[in-house]
Amino acid sequence: MAPEELTNALQGAREIEIMVTGRRSGREGTRPVWFVHEGDSLYLVPVSGRESNWYRNLLADRAIRVRAGDTELTADAIPIDDPDRVAEVVDRFGAKYGADKMESLYSRLDAAVEVPVSSA
Repeated sequence: MAPEELTNALQGAREIEIMVTGRRSGREGTRPVWFVHEGDSLYLVPVSGRESNWYRNLLADRAIRVRAGDTELTADAIPIDDPDRVAEVVDRFGAKYGADKMESLYSRLDAAVEVPVSSA
């Protein structure tokens, strides 16, 4: 898949689906998540921060599949736990979805994930 196909699929989307492999079960799980697309990367913020199961699964196996509409990519996710970088990503989410929504829906803001899309 070309990066422009993903960019087109992300236009106007409020959420995407991610698929990660369970660290214990070894089975792939799917869940909808909010995202920010900026440059050659997608950014994700786990609702429960480092305690989110899908984030903990990514720490064990960084392979992630992302689906936007009918477009899908597989990449190696990059966990972000540096407080300054996490704050930058959270600010981007606040600009897209509203800071009040972030505050009411996200219980911990101590982790984020970068998904490179340029090599997809």
